[in-house]
Amino acid sequence: MTASEIITICMKKTGAFICYPFGDDVTIIKVKSKTSQARIFVQIFELNGEPFATFNCDRMTGEFYRNIYPDTVTRGWHCPPVMHPYFNTVQLNRNVPDEEIVNMISHSYNVVVAKLPKYAQKELNN
Repeated sequence: MTASEIITICMKKTGAFICYPFGDDVTIIKVKSKTSQARIFVQIFELNGEPFATFNCDRMTGEFYRNIYPDTVTRGWHCPPVMHPYFNTVQLNRNVPDEEIVNMISHSYNVVVAKLPKYAQKELNN
């Protein structure tokens, strides 16, 4: 799956928007309700000329994908060690099927939305 395909899927999520707080080289996709602060759910970037995406996850889901795709899915490379279990970085265009990346996007979105206040979750679900 390409970076542009990931962006297209992400932008279909309620409250999703793109920003570039780290410069033009890193595409950040956040979710925000009308009354909540925005939270990152996908980061897309290149590292050594290769495309990558980082997704939020819960600890069990993160371990699951790292075990199934050990050469392609790693702990969030940019995160401090205490946060590693909660982020997966995926090298794109490797051996992770597109359907799994779509699942990772949805899981990341759901994890981030679940951390929003209840009133913000209701706004996004309406």
